[in-house]
Parts: sequence; structure tokens; C-alpha cells
Amino acid sequence: MKLDRLLGKRSLSEAQVQMSFTRRGFVLGAAQVGLCGVLAGRMAWISVVENEKYKLLAESNRVNLSLIPPRRGWIIDRNGKPLALNRTIFRVDIIPDRMIDREATLDELQQILGFDADERQRISDDIKEGSGFQPVQVAENLSWEHYAALSVRATELTGVIPAQGFARYYPDGAAVGHLLGYVGSASAADYEKTKDQLMLTPGYKVGKDGIEKTFEPLLRGIPGARRSEVTARGKLVRDLTTRADVPGKPLQLTIDKGLQAYAARRLGTNSGSAVVIDCLTGEMLAMVSVPSYDPNAFSDGIGRREYKALVDNDHIPLMNKTLQGLYPPGSTVKPMNGLALLEAGISPTDRISCSGSLRVGSGIFHCHKRRGHGPLDLEQAIKYSCDIYFYEMVRRLGYDRVAPIARMVGLGEKYELPFSTQRYGTVPDSVWKERKYKQPWLVADSLNASIGQGYVLANPLQLAVMAARIASGKALVPHLLKGQNKGNAAALPVSAEHLAHIHKAMWGVVNGGGTGGAARLQIPGISLGAKTGTAQVRRITMAERGTGVLGNSSLPFKLRDHALFVCFAPVEAPRYAAAIVLEHGGHTVRNLDTPLTGRDIMTYLFDPDLAMKNLNDVEASWGGDIATRMAADAATANAPEPLPMPADANVTGELPD
Repeated sequence: MKLDRLLGKRSLSEAQVQMSFTRRGFVLGAAQVGLCGVLAGRMAWISVVENEKYKLLAESNRVNLSLIPPRRGWIIDRNGKPLALNRTIFRVDIIPDRMIDREATLDELQQILGFDADERQRISDDIKEGSGFQPVQVAENLSWEHYAALSVRATELTGVIPAQGFARYYPDGAAVGHLLGYVGSASAADYEKTKDQLMLTPGYKVGKDGIEKTFEPLLRGIPGARRSEVTARGKLVRDLTTRADVPGKPLQLTIDKGLQAYAARRLGTNSGSAVVIDCLTGEMLAMVSVPSYDPNAFSDGIGRREYKALVDNDHIPLMNKTLQGLYPPGSTVKPMNGLALLEAGISPTDRISCSGSLRVGSGIFHCHKRRGHGPLDLEQAIKYSCDIYFYEMVRRLGYDRVAPIARMVGLGEKYELPFSTQRYGTVPDSVWKERKYKQPWLVADSLNASIGQGYVLANPLQLAVMAARIASGKALVPHLLKGQNKGNAAALPVSAEHLAHIHKAMWGVVNGGGTGGAARLQIPGISLGAKTGTAQVRRITMAERGTGVLGNSSLPFKLRDHALFVCFAPVEAPRYAAAIVLEHGGHTVRNLDTPLTGRDIMTYLFDPDLAMKNLNDVEASWGGDIATRMAADAATANAPEPLPMPADANVTGELPD
């Protein structure tokens, strides 16, 4: 006891020791009970409250859900004929997480399908960037032989899935390229905009241009889905259920499929456009821009060289010239100018003497007929396309009196059409020039505008509307969607007698010895009213006039005049109107010039067999139809590049015999 006290220690009784162990046991027991309670509560929370969540997670490990791209709605013409439809194709995809030996599988695929090293690298990159069970496209549009070979070896090629799908198909190819646009694989921007998993699905295509892009929500449809049971390693056990896709809705246009294809072929090797309008309704029956691109090639994936050839082509095949091309309308505006003169009080019998030139101040304005036309009235001035008549009459009147009539018949107007871009040109006047250039309007400006030059610019659609409004006497509005016509258009606020004078003059252009005699229809009882036009793209100097103006055939393509043509038929009861613009056409080849082209396009509306005969007589001289010429161009673009000459090659020797 003394020792314990000396050491400062306190002895405990047996009761105290027992009580100490009891408290510790209670604390530990309580902790164990609390821990068990927490675990039990968590288990109850997971199994009861979050049951659905973990059930879905477990199901997702067991079941793979893949989307089936929907079939796009058809685009059909006014008669229900397909302009864009879907065709069955064979394709092959890879599920990255199901692959066992990636490189060996790609070796087998490369041997079967024969794709090159660049394509293999693309597939490898897509696999690396892919996630889980998201399919990666290997190839589409497979031949039956390749598809069958892959299907036979499907059990050996783990993760490789041959499948059937649908692809967009345009039966008329390049003839509808600028009208319909094309579809293509969704881009990263498309996915970021919507966060729709469908955008990541191989084989799914979205509208990229034209009507395909504008009406994407209508044409898209609803995707289907396929549920497949898989093992933990991703091996397919069995297909469970499949939900079919819902095709997109069809879209009907006012376009006439046959006329659209014919007009594209009849324009031949030109760079230009043609628009045809129904004079009763304003419906657009054809809207063609050439040269064009084949939307099938773009939808399937166009080659680099082939695309570069399109970009480098000086005929600009990637531009929709009907809406985006702006041109001086040239003499095609003379009927409209004549209507303005009549509405301003000029008598149709007033005569002007054309000597071939007109001096205004220090400048000289020339007529296209060097020696002049002599005395002529309005009808003769339009028929023979006399420049001096319109110079003098518009100088007297002032172009500010003409510009309102130009706008009334459709020039300078933008139309509500399903395209993202449209250029609508210029109808100038004194207020416009002061606002744009801070300069006063000059007499020379009026003279240039009177023959469709100077500041005046229009696109081919506007010229077709001008022809249709003059022909019908109504404020027709062009449209492309069937059923969009909301009733009869209002009458133009002009005299019916004045319109009759203009109709008679345009009849004379073709049928009375005028400048468009080559456009006379070969159909008994149906006559065509028209106006030809030429628009200069270069300045002709006095020195050149002294030695003789160079002909268009002697000039480079880009310096040749534009050739234009507006028309309607029948003159007695106008039903159809059209405009044709040939960039740098220059009136150099007769069967490719505007009068014969316009004649044949209008002939198709009344006698398709005769129109086809006329086309078949000349098409071979242009190198065949559109598809034949484009195939030849593609073969040239994709031809192997010549091997470079070795540095030590002898280039000084004589050429072989």
C-alpha cells in the first residue's frame, strides 16, 4: 500500500473495473447498432426509393439500345412524281466495345472491302473517339457481294455489324441540285445545337442545303430503336424488341418533274439558268441553274478531287444562279419600259429616227445596229430592239417615271421562297443614287437604264416574274409549294389597252421579223411572245469601235456578253412565262443560244414529244446528256496525277517520231 502511494497510483476495486467495462461495451454496442442502422437505411433507400434508377442502370448493362435512323419524307412534284426518295442500301458499322482484336478486325475488313490506308485511319480515329456501344460507320452503299461476304463472316468479326438501311436518292441528279439541295452526315455543330443522340447515329443524314435544309423538321421523321441483350463483355446474346421508325412527311412542290429535267438538259453546256411560271397561278414549274452538282454525290460523300473541280470551275456550278445571279437585264426590259412610256402618256405612234448613235453632251450612245433603224414607233422599237428610241424617249420622260413600273412588274423584289439566300438586284432612281453614292442622277444614267444597263440589276427569277406579270396583267407572286396559291392575284394598275400594245410588239419580236425569229414555235395555232436581250460586261472603247468591235467568239469566256430571253405563250391567252439567262453566252453557238433554248422549253409545255425530238437532234454535239458529261468530268478529276519527272531525266533530247 505504501509503495502504491509512493508511486502515485490509485488502486481500483473490482466493482469499479466491472463498471468501466460495461460502459465501454455500451458505447461500442451503440456504435455498432448505429452503423447497422445506417447501412440498413441506405440499403432500404437504394432498394426502395432508388429502385427504378438502379434497375435502369442494371438494364442498361444487360441491354444495348441503338437508334434506327428514320426514312426522310419524299419530295414530289405537282403530279406526285418523286424528285427525292429513299432507296435501300447495305452498310457496315463497328461497335467499339464489342471488338476483341481491333487491328485484326480492321485487317479483315480492309481485305474484304478494299478501302485504302487513309480510310482505315479515319475508321481507327472514329473508333478511338467513339464511346461504348455507339456505332462507328465503316462504309455504306456496299455492293451485294461485299454485304454477303461480311454477313457470312459476321460470327468471326466480333463487333462488326452488316446492316440494311435507307439513303436519299435523287432520280434526276444534277437537274434538281440547286432546287432541292442535298443531305449529309450531321456535324458537331448540328449535335451541339440539339444534343440529339440521333445526330451521332451512323447512316443518319440531315438537310444541308436548299429545300432539304429548309424543311428538315418536316422531312426528318421519328427514329426507331433496337434493344439487344448483351453480356458484360458486350457480346450479343439476342435481339429483344425493335420499334420501327416513323417516316417523315412528304413535301409536294409546284415543279413539273419532266419540265425541270428537260430544261436542265436543254441548257446544255451553258452557264446559266431558266425559270418557268404558270401565268394563272404564279406556280413555279421549273427552276434550273446550270452547271450544277449531283446531290447524290454530295449525299454519298463526294471525293476531294471531284469537289475541287467543282470549286475551280469558272462556270460556278455551286451557285444557284436563279436566285443569286445578278445581271444587267439588257433589252429584255424594253417591253416594260415601253409600258412605262405608255402609262406616262407617250403615244404608241410617236416616232423616233434612229441613225445608229445619239450624242448627249460630250458622250455618244450607240445602237446595236451601227447604221441605224431609221424612223420607228414603239412597237417597231421593241420588235427590232432599237436602243436610240428608248434613249430618246426615256431622256424626255426621266427614269424616275420608269422605275415605279419596273418595281410593279417584279424587278428589285424579294420573294418568300424556301431558300436561305436570295439577291434581289437594283431598280435605280435619283433618290437611290443620292442615298448610295451621294451624287445626283445624270441623263447618262437614264439612258443606260433605258436599255437595261448601268445600275439596273436583276436575277433570273425576277425576269420570269416580269414576263408573267406583263403577260397576265396580274401581280402574280411566284411560289414553290403546292397549295400555297391563295386565290387570284390583283390586276396591275395599268391600262389593258397598253398591255395589248406590248403583247403585240412581243409577238412581232418572234413572229413579225424581229430579233427573236429563231424562237418561233413549231406548233400550229400557238404563238410565242418574247424579247431578246444582250448585256455587256466590258466597256467598248472608241478606238475599238473605230477598228471594229471584237466578236464574242474572239473574247475570253468572262468577257463575253450575257444572253437573255423572256417570253410567254400563247400570246392570245397567256398561260406560261419564262426567263432564260446565259452567263457570257455571247450568242456564239446557235443551238445553245437563248431563242432556240426558249423555243424548246416552251414547246415542252405544249408538245413534249416534239421538244424531245429537238433536243435529241443537238444534244450529242454537246457531249451527251448531263449525266454523261458529268461522269466524264468526274473521271478527269479523279484521274491519277502524272508522276513527277526524275531530277536526272534527260529533257534536252529530240522528241521521238
